[in-house]
Amino acid sequence: MLKHALRSLKRSLTSGCPQFGRPATERVDCVVIGAGVVGIAVARELAMRGREVLVLESASTFGTGTSSRNSEVIHAGIYYPRHSLKAIFCARGRDLLYKYCSEHNIPHKQIGKLIVATSSSEIPKLNDIMSCGIQNGVPGLCVMEGSEAMRMEPELHCLKAILSPVTGIIDTHSLMLTLVGEAENKGATFSYNTTVIGGHLEENRICLHIAETKSLENWNGRSPSHPEMVLVPNLVVNSTGLSAPVLAKRFDGIHNAVIPPAYYARGCYFTLSKTKNPPFKHLIYPIPVEGGIGVHVTLDLDGQLKFGPDVEWIDGVDDISSFLNKFDYSVHANRAELFYQDIRKYYPNLKDDSLQPGYAGIRPKLSGPGQPPVDFVIQGEEIHGVSGLVNLFGIESPGLTSSLAIAEHVATRFL
Repeated sequence: MLKHALRSLKRSLTSGCPQFGRPATERVDCVVIGAGVVGIAVARELAMRGREVLVLESASTFGTGTSSRNSEVIHAGIYYPRHSLKAIFCARGRDLLYKYCSEHNIPHKQIGKLIVATSSSEIPKLNDIMSCGIQNGVPGLCVMEGSEAMRMEPELHCLKAILSPVTGIIDTHSLMLTLVGEAENKGATFSYNTTVIGGHLEENRICLHIAETKSLENWNGRSPSHPEMVLVPNLVVNSTGLSAPVLAKRFDGIHNAVIPPAYYARGCYFTLSKTKNPPFKHLIYPIPVEGGIGVHVTLDLDGQLKFGPDVEWIDGVDDISSFLNKFDYSVHANRAELFYQDIRKYYPNLKDDSLQPGYAGIRPKLSGPGQPPVDFVIQGEEIHGVSGLVNLFGIESPGLTSSLAIAEHVATRFL
């Protein structure tokens, strides 16, 4: 069934459909929309459980969005409210990820991190973070005085710190490459340059409208776009990250009231130059700020040190930009001025002109400026009423760490 559907899909996307003709319709088993790290992990898990899986990705390859534009940190699960999905999936995902990396020789390192208070006013917040981490069962957490932390990291300045020994770093591309390979070995198929532009309901089952990505180059996202093919799956997982709420609103028959609003927060990174040796051996995190967990120190597996991300709320994102990942990922050099201010609170010896623009990512958030943070949303039929449709909304940090746990949950709950 899947092979026939794929032949029809390729034929439809190659030849296109007559303007007023009826597009070909094919039945398939499982469709995962979006080939970021979470979508890939879900596809692998479904395929490992014997299901036929088709992954549809609008870009030319996997992991081009949020999955390749983050800190590449394996989080411990400290910050998130107790019993939240973020807390549960981060803890489970952390353990699964370390095990998976070890078994598949994926480059990673458990280097630990320090969360630091640099003023007396931040110490109560640090104590609250410690309490939250303990409630979440994060192993090995330790509160230390500033003098002890600064003995560990001589370039650091702080009054008090939390050591999290189970925090680590990972080569995200190697992880995704391995997950894709495993999924394909179990029969999953990835169709790139393929965009789901919407859908409709027939007998309470979702029918996906498919188009070749390049055919949408001049589409404004508002005028009707004729699908080149319609797929009728048994199970659909909307794992499109930044565009998940926007796509769900284009499924005719789903009430918009059950779809959360989408907010976008850009985060920029700057790399450290003019330094022969990295000044830190651990990840260094300040007290969290609204919309993020602060401009922190991250090391990659090659020893390159970077700072970020900051938080810059953006709006005016239209459907087509979201669908096709046409976000502004540029990093403007003048943002470094704010970085110097934030970083020197815990790294006072940071040299002038030592920060170079790195890269930027966009967080797919469900809450905006001044609003309390919102948990992951994994939405099934009990919420939206559509058989076989799973929406993954707001999968921001710790989405990378949680990816294998989210996949496990989706497969167990919805198959």
